[in-house]
Amino acid sequence: MKKIVLLFGVFFFIISFSIQGQTQKDSLEIEQVALDYIESQHNVKPEQFERAAHPRMVKRTFWMNKKSGKEYLRETFTDAMILLAETYNQDKDKFPANPKKEVIILDIFDKIASVKLIADDWVDYMHIVKLNGKWQLVNVLWQFNDATKH
Repeated sequence: MKKIVLLFGVFFFIISFSIQGQTQKDSLEIEQVALDYIESQHNVKPEQFERAAHPRMVKRTFWMNKKSGKEYLRETFTDAMILLAETYNQDKDKFPANPKKEVIILDIFDKIASVKLIADDWVDYMHIVKLNGKWQLVNVLWQFNDATKH
């Protein structure tokens, strides 16, 4: 009897994961969103960022007010990130020859995902959503490896 209960438990456990609908394709598309985000800056390709981000994406970090010494939340939006991708690395001097870009999918649940991107000088935590069949970046929270740079 215990074996039957155990088998049913394993069966329902497996079924519960398959119901969520994550596929290898989803994982690859989520990873590509994170890579498009960072590689758009490496390669000076604003269209690559635009492909990855939802038009209402928000990127945040903490920053230090030099006069008051107080930290505050700093925000950047999709339009500014497209401009950054277009201009930031034009002279090809902002990143190493082989920049670090480690993408770690922390969790996927149905149509939402959390991702960690480890780059050369900073870490980004990302929220990615699947809207109308397309995975898109909606939130980024980042900081430099050296928090004093903020």
